[in-house]
Amino acid sequence: MQITSSPLPQVHLHLFGAATPAGTALMELVLTKPRAWLLFGYSRNPSKQEVLMHRADFHDPESFYPQGDPSFCECAVWISFGPIWLLAPFLEQLAVNHPERLRGIRGLIACSSSSVITKRFAANKFDRQLRANLYAAEHQMISTCRRLQIPLRILRPTLIYGQVGPYGDRNLSRLLVQLRRLPLLPLPAETGLRQPIHASQLAAVTFQLAKQLITDGWDPNLPECIGVGGDSELSYTAMIRALQRSLPQDDQARCCRLLPVPNRLFFLFAAFLLLLSPKAFEAVLRMGADLSGFTPAHQLLDEPPQPFPIQPVTR
Repeated sequence: MQITSSPLPQVHLHLFGAATPAGTALMELVLTKPRAWLLFGYSRNPSKQEVLMHRADFHDPESFYPQGDPSFCECAVWISFGPIWLLAPFLEQLAVNHPERLRGIRGLIACSSSSVITKRFAANKFDRQLRANLYAAEHQMISTCRRLQIPLRILRPTLIYGQVGPYGDRNLSRLLVQLRRLPLLPLPAETGLRQPIHASQLAAVTFQLAKQLITDGWDPNLPECIGVGGDSELSYTAMIRALQRSLPQDDQARCCRLLPVPNRLFFLFAAFLLLLSPKAFEAVLRMGADLSGFTPAHQLLDEPPQPFPIQPVTR
């Protein structure tokens, strides 16, 4: 008699922040594997057209009920691209008041930000508060998951870019708006390194971690908090030039000339921003800082590296 191994149980994948570029990319990825993964997408304000999305508001944990039947769910993975400073207390309140709603969770993957590292010594109040919120949320997540014995991985992505479905980023897309408006863009002559990651890459890394958890368990060599970036490290100026070259010939952003200005002179001219917006001044200062050195996405995916930029960048 032939003996066959029992198939893996169907995994209930609960995706929070589905109405984001990375969330949409993950939904598209998971839907190519319908037999193994039963997908439940959540958003604070799902539209009627998004039939796979359900409502979940991190501000209102009392009203949240996992889709499907938790009493029969033996294998569930939660993934979140929503704000981790809201996810952490949301999870804690569920654990305290409604532990039955966490039944069957085999692991949780949450998206934080590399800002918890890069803005550690920020001078302006806004960035310091952002970093403090991220840091506190990460530690609350770690504490809650350890108490519940739920395996946890926190991703700290660097600069996220790219268009996925109707959703675009708020990073390079804003830069493209300026490039299309300006005939000339002054930049420091020497700019720091960047490691931009496309939303689809971030989704692929997240899904790869989920698959590893279900099949073999997570790599014990990976830390709970993983800094992840794209496959290319390039200067801020080189990033903009590569972005321009990737656009259609008739895109106005290609016409904007980049003007290198000696660093001391550039930052001297930018000093007036201190009177208007310390946050904006510090953002300008970061043009000269290296914000790279994170684990490239291709290493976590065990795939060849992809050059920057990955398409689509924008509509």
